Amino acid sequence: MKIVVPATTSNLGAGFDTFGLALTLYNTFEVEESDAFAIEIYGEGADKLPTDIRNLFFQAYIRACQELGVEDKPIKVVQKNDIPLGRGLGSSATAILGGIITAVGLNDLKLSEEEILELAFLFESHPDNLVPALVGGFTVSTMVGDKQVKFQKLDFPIELKVLVLVPEFEILTEEARKVLPAMVSLKDAVFNIQRASLMVASLVNRDFEMLRYAVEDRLHQPFRGKLLHGFDLFKEEAYKLGADAVFISGSGSTIGVFARENLDQIGEMGIELYKRLGYAATYKVLEVDNEGLRWAK
Repeated sequence: MKIVVPATTSNLGAGFDTFGLALTLYNTFEVEESDAFAIEIYGEGADKLPTDIRNLFFQAYIRACQELGVEDKPIKVVQKNDIPLGRGLGSSATAILGGIITAVGLNDLKLSEEEILELAFLFESHPDNLVPALVGGFTVSTMVGDKQVKFQKLDFPIELKVLVLVPEFEILTEEARKVLPAMVSLKDAVFNIQRASLMVASLVNRDFEMLRYAVEDRLHQPFRGKLLHGFDLFKEEAYKLGADAVFISGSGSTIGVFARENLDQIGEMGIELYKRLGYAATYKVLEVDNEGLRWAK
């Protein structure tokens, strides 16, 4: 059984915990039944991720089996990671969904997307990474209660490429949430509602000149941007080079860029900027993955 799950970028500026976008960067899990739980990990995080029952893939698989009322039969997994860990690109969502789909597939069960996501929320309470990783494309999600999600998948303009600039330092989601204010003003709430609405309208109408305003935000980027060190300076320089939108990917440390031109120039500029700040960085130019998770026995 082989499972492929795409990376995601989320929030996209003002769409905090709401917007998500699947990207053409993947983690792959090859699974077979075994006499004991075993996992081999290659690529990103191979030297950091646990290789015993604490591995998130195993945890999701076992919990899903319990919730579905089936036996958590031992499995062997070969995990190949192309998605950096702790960089705001949804690596944990791939493991969670991969474990759940393994429980579904090995037991020949039929679950709806909503039922799969309900299981996933046992591990991660925010839909902005989980939904696009599962269904692909650009998604707008909302929680109904604690477990149920409603979402819409929209066409993403093929004219836009997605550059991800990945500094070589991690920002844990828990730490990134600690810097956020507990309360926001009505003015700031309205600011974000306006920009998030503008994002959807601009993408639908392909009015790319509006995107730089649509990714403005007052709920998380002003606070998380300080953890990214060079975010504001990179944003300024990227717009000079023709970027359409610049935003923090998830909780960071990756910075996302929508652009139609000069993507390699923008990426090289980012590498040099972070080098001056004392950090290594890499970049990738990606497209939108419209398929989402796929698996085959």
